[in-house]
Amino acid sequence: MTTESTKPLIQIRGLTKSYSQTTALKNVDLDMVPGQIIGLLGPNGSGKTTLIKIMNGLLRDYSGEILIDGHKPDAYTKSIISYLPDDNYFSDWMKANDALKIFEDLYADFDIAKALLLMKRLDLNPNMRIKSMSKGMKEKFQLCLVMSRKARIYILDEPIGGVDPAARELILDIILNNYAEDAIVLISTHLISDIEKIFDDVIFLKYGELAMHKNAEQLRAETGKSVDEVFREVFKC
Repeated sequence: MTTESTKPLIQIRGLTKSYSQTTALKNVDLDMVPGQIIGLLGPNGSGKTTLIKIMNGLLRDYSGEILIDGHKPDAYTKSIISYLPDDNYFSDWMKANDALKIFEDLYADFDIAKALLLMKRLDLNPNMRIKSMSKGMKEKFQLCLVMSRKARIYILDEPIGGVDPAARELILDIILNNYAEDAIVLISTHLISDIEKIFDDVIFLKYGELAMHKNAEQLRAETGKSVDEVFREVFKC
């Protein structure tokens, strides 16, 4: 019997996406259930970014099916996904406060008080201009915004990529402690050894195909190796 907690929130069947002569995703089948932090792992060109863009409704020309809470990517699914892209999406002239107000206007589930608390933890000044922030500061700020929504799905693309090693533990703590138990957190990262301890499941994509989808603890128990070590074996890196 399927309960609400085990019913997939994200269902993908036969998902295929091509760019001219290149197949970015090939016949991918995936189910993702709520209450999990999932690592989306693969080298450059594996299809991770394409999958993330399709989930966010940014790419529409694909075959197969993707259902998010029973809906194809649309305005509703955008309203339940909180997305952290791998680049800055605010204008340099803005202050952090301006971006906070934009999020408050755009998203009914955005908690500005929570965002300000997270910013304080990361030593970010709400009056600071975006152009004055380092790459790492911008990433921290955008993470504060994304994790201050009460979303059903959080998609984080390289959330610690530009952050100094000393701040990574704090970033992981913020991710772990600021999502609802019935939500999914999908994290795409190359820094597997730094972040794998928070993964419940891992998904490996290889040349656009699903190479593995497994419980992280089970994978470690079966192989006697870390997720990072298994990844390096699968992808020979």
